[in-house]
Amino acid sequence: MTTTDSPSGFPSTSAPATRRGLGTTDLALVAAFAALIAACALIGGIPVGGAGVELTLQTFGILLAGCVLGPTRGFLAVLLYLGLGAIGLPVFSGREGGLGPFVGSSAGYLWSFPLVAGLAGLLVARVAGRARRSRAFWVFVCAVPGVLLNHALGIVGMKYWFDVPWSVAWGYDAPFWAGDVLKAALVALVAAEVRRAFPQLLGRSPVSRG
Repeated sequence: MTTTDSPSGFPSTSAPATRRGLGTTDLALVAAFAALIAACALIGGIPVGGAGVELTLQTFGILLAGCVLGPTRGFLAVLLYLGLGAIGLPVFSGREGGLGPFVGSSAGYLWSFPLVAGLAGLLVARVAGRARRSRAFWVFVCAVPGVLLNHALGIVGMKYWFDVPWSVAWGYDAPFWAGDVLKAALVALVAAEVRRAFPQLLGRSPVSRG
């Protein structure tokens, strides 16, 4: 905080930095993307591999939230989605809801989702840079670490849930890789176009400096 002399001769204070919370538009975007993720989770639902985990567009919605909304709003959108599922709404893969999925075979994937969105959003915002955010290639590069994190925690969850060696847990997870890389590429194409169309709206951050 700095102190300056006012025209009347009395000192006045001014704050060099300001912080603002989530506005109405931010909250609307968070809610909209939570609903989008829920819709994506119900599309597909094809069991893949030996663990019975279903292949859906859920990861597409998670990554898109992070890459489009940024780390804070993307994280909150996924957190809201998980909260809706936790209270019993059937928004998870297989139209499941409640607390059961948080401790089941796919729990590792589920717990990773907010971190995946936050990581992808952070990389798009900070690493890709303002000039590259609307380029699909760079968005894809920033989305891939989120895919890696999602699979890493998914493998950990299946290893301890089924009490199997790491190699077996990896085998359960392996069939999902090709589909998730493809979904990351699709996210990059969509997010780049959305960011190109709405640069001012999506470039806002809940925390700003004045």
